[in-house]
Amino acid sequence: MKIKINDFIISDETKPFVIAEMSGNHNQSIERAFEIIDSAAAAGAHAVKLQTYTADTITLNQNKGLFNISDKNSLWNGKNLYQLYKEAYTPWEWHKELFDYAKKKNLIIFSSPFDESAVDFLETLDCPVYKIASFENNHYPLLKKVAATGKPVIMSTGISNLSDIYKSVNVLKSAGCKELVLLKCTSTYPASPENTNVRTIPVLKEIFNCIIGLSDHTMGIGASIAAISLGARVIEKHFTLRRADGGVDSAFSLEPDELKSLVVESERAFLSLGKIQFDITEAEKKSINFKRSIYVSADIKKGDVFSEQNIKIVRPGDGLHPEFFEKLIGKKASSDISAGTPLNWDLIINDK
Repeated sequence: MKIKINDFIISDETKPFVIAEMSGNHNQSIERAFEIIDSAAAAGAHAVKLQTYTADTITLNQNKGLFNISDKNSLWNGKNLYQLYKEAYTPWEWHKELFDYAKKKNLIIFSSPFDESAVDFLETLDCPVYKIASFENNHYPLLKKVAATGKPVIMSTGISNLSDIYKSVNVLKSAGCKELVLLKCTSTYPASPENTNVRTIPVLKEIFNCIIGLSDHTMGIGASIAAISLGARVIEKHFTLRRADGGVDSAFSLEPDELKSLVVESERAFLSLGKIQFDITEAEKKSINFKRSIYVSADIKKGDVFSEQNIKIVRPGDGLHPEFFEKLIGKKASSDISAGTPLNWDLIINDK
């Protein structure tokens, strides 16, 4: 199976697709958003992703109950949801400029719509693929709207059990989605390595028979590399210029040098998977000569007996195989042999 997004092919046989998630790390500055795109391109990311919503399309401006964030461990403790999304959203009037700018940088650019009106808007920009966030994967009208575009869909599976994922996938497919990527995701910010559970990736692949990836909210790149070794072919990481600059998602976002490392190491991890191989590779064959073999270690006269004092198992490897060493002890030399000579059968008297 493979999915083509612009000129990039996503498949089990191709290098991982690395997405730099801008989210709210522009800190309400379009100049900073341009700089984030520049840095993502320079780091080698294949795509940059936006989020398309407004505070009014995603929540209500209320200060009661769960509208208030009162988790002391949350990055957003003390705000209400409306305030958070007002601070984090990407102004819709920026989108066309950001889309055009990313294309000039040869970056794929797309977005996560958070309601049906966002899909209509993104369609006017010819968005090439849609991302469904974990918190939206139960928003069935949104899933149907996205699927109806006929574009590929990438959906995160955070805060969902297997039954939830089945239902969301069925909604997408029933509404016309033919190209689907599921991202293993732990929706905590940041996530810990211990609760990332990338061993789920091959199971998701087996169950849903589609391309699998990781939406990685951990610090660093270790979880992403582990995911690639288990079959992930899409990696999404939040990205910022400098965590010290602050912003709603900065604390768990990669900086430019880290994103570059992710791109480089994810491709290395993919290439290292190779195939099941037990024979000597072509690349190794030239090194065979430097394995150990049996050599004469002291001058020997014709008729002398081979012993541990005059033959040794050493490098390089153009003498007899070490497996014959014990059998050679007590045999006699067929001619004079100088130290440093690789032992071969012609130098040994055959005493049948």
